[in-house]
Amino acid sequence: MAEFSKPGITKETGIRHFFAAASYSWGGFLRLLQESAFRQELFFAAIALIILIVVGATIGEIVIGLVLFLGVFAIEAMNTAVEEVIDRISPEISNVGKHAKDLGSFAVFCMLVAAGIYMIYVVGSHLLFR
Repeated sequence: MAEFSKPGITKETGIRHFFAAASYSWGGFLRLLQESAFRQELFFAAIALIILIVVGATIGEIVIGLVLFLGVFAIEAMNTAVEEVIDRISPEISNVGKHAKDLGSFAVFCMLVAAGIYMIYVVGSHLLFR
């Protein structure tokens, strides 16, 4: 299988590839911090994890909560990427662009609901069954 590359640009390999990939991820995180929705989700996650600790959640329950919040962040990042691409390729108002953005928002909403249901379950079980 042939590998395609751009003239004059070499692909990083080995440990350099790892650091290059990490820098791209850091750049994505910094871009996501510009979104107020992500900052609110980050704040919610921090408060939720503190609440889990305060009610005496097990390490396993805290790890599951952390994984759910990382899922929220990942879906938010993908939603932001979809919005960026749609705004670039279709700056005018279009049904396709609207549908793509609506679907991304729905995905974020589903993850937030999943995290919220989990929080209600864990906090409720620790407060009601002590």
